[in-house]
Amino acid sequence: MRRRNFLTATTGTTAAVAVPLVARHSVGTSDVIRLRSGVDDLVALDATRGGHDELERRALAGAAEALEKQKLGASQRIRQRLFSVAADYMCGAAWSAIDDKRTDRARGLLDRALYMAGMAKDSIAGLEAWNMYSVLALHRGEYTEAVDSGYAAQATAIARRDPFYASLAHARTALAHSTLGDRQAALRSLGCAHEALGKASLDDPRPSWIAFYGPAELLALTAIARDKIGEPAEAEAASHQALASIPKEFRRNRALATARLALSQLHQRDIDQACATASTVFTLMAGHPIPGRMRSLLGDYYRDLITLAPDASVAREWADRYRTEWSRA
Repeated sequence: MRRRNFLTATTGTTAAVAVPLVARHSVGTSDVIRLRSGVDDLVALDATRGGHDELERRALAGAAEALEKQKLGASQRIRQRLFSVAADYMCGAAWSAIDDKRTDRARGLLDRALYMAGMAKDSIAGLEAWNMYSVLALHRGEYTEAVDSGYAAQATAIARRDPFYASLAHARTALAHSTLGDRQAALRSLGCAHEALGKASLDDPRPSWIAFYGPAELLALTAIARDKIGEPAEAEAASHQALASIPKEFRRNRALATARLALSQLHQRDIDQACATASTVFTLMAGHPIPGRMRSLLGDYYRDLITLAPDASVAREWADRYRTEWSRA
């Protein structure tokens, strides 16, 4: 009590020294909670619109604010939590760039996200970054790096502790192996992903960024891997299972899974059914811009279609629809 009275009775010089100390200790848990809610808002925006400039801008602004607050954190624990929030924002910015097919930019953003995750000592944020590194490497054609990034995700503390996160890491590794054409490694990783998810609690509280993952998403990823290793019938079956359980609010995920279903049907030479399925992607995305990643996938379908059935009337009709929708997107 006497110390408090002394401080309040001091001269203006002493008070001037005390003010910065109060400011330094003004950042705490409420700031972390507020900034974390902003991350959740961006995840919801991504689910609605996909990657775009405004999402990236808001994510970068959130990261900048979290880093500025970190300098004024009341304790080491608060400062680490703010680094963690900044890493999540930066991953959000990177994901927006990946989804919008701006892969060169995404790489630099992920480098920064991984640094922040390390400063936060946050293995969940670290796994988030490595997961995106694997996705990014696949889009850049750097398939060996995609495998290595999947293994890095598996090595994080959270993946070793929680089979839910381990499942996602194994699934990413499986996709990378399948793109390299390594059938046995892909199937082995898929087996690990399904086994781990079977052991995981699906009701535990987790960050909003991983809400997309679960049995339905694993089936969708399984369909991609199966198609890439030359098993389109198994891929089609997995896609149907995925679409039966992907929540309706994940419209973009449903559209992506539908496009993958069309590809697996096309690779079985079921041209009419494949084109009908592919057309429903445009129906699902009606009224919404088609993100760059989805546009690229539809481009893959179009190229395979004109390669396998260049003279089929249904292929020409779908190509006309594709060009019309592409110009509107």
